[in-house]
Amino acid sequence: MGPSEELDGLISRHGALAPCREAIWSAFGLISGCYASGGKLLVCGNGGSAADGEHIVGELMKGFKLGRGVAGGVAGRLAELYGDEGRRIAGTLQGALPAISLVGQVALNTAFANDVSPEMAFAQAVYGLGREGDVILAISTSGNARNVLCALRTARAVGMRTVGLTGAAGGGMAGLCDAAIKAPETETYKVQELHLPIYHALCAMLELEFFGG
Repeated sequence: MGPSEELDGLISRHGALAPCREAIWSAFGLISGCYASGGKLLVCGNGGSAADGEHIVGELMKGFKLGRGVAGGVAGRLAELYGDEGRRIAGTLQGALPAISLVGQVALNTAFANDVSPEMAFAQAVYGLGREGDVILAISTSGNARNVLCALRTARAVGMRTVGLTGAAGGGMAGLCDAAIKAPETETYKVQELHLPIYHALCAMLELEFFGG
């Protein structure tokens, strides 16, 4: 199975997401291209979307559906440096796709919100961490969360590619994203119910691309 078959499976299980197919494939292309070039993914959102962002990072930074062996050079270096203990470490580590949840930057976010501007906290993290060629995955069910929009604008200014996960209306996010995945619902909880299978599929597609053998 490859990434396209994984996407076929998502649409088969969740027919309502058929209109999102092209956008999901575009998002996959942007993120996989970023990883292939040595870049990283930054993820942000509020409330339930913040939890979704942490979930996404967890699926990317360790094994999801597949076993992910550590790169041979790293495994060899661990063994060379630490013998049996190094081999044990190498046998336990899992391959990772670099991803950072911006909601996890608690000290930065709270300091910036208190001292400067709450709506600019994600943007500050993007400015500090993002590099040209990286990708931001921004999540907002309405597409209008101010702190998320500021993060997207900053990301575009520093040369990052932008992916949005939002609801049917798209909001202000739609015009700021290279790929905007609009779950076909408008109520917050219903949008979130569709976001989970979308990002699980994206994580599985990326894993297949880089660890599928």
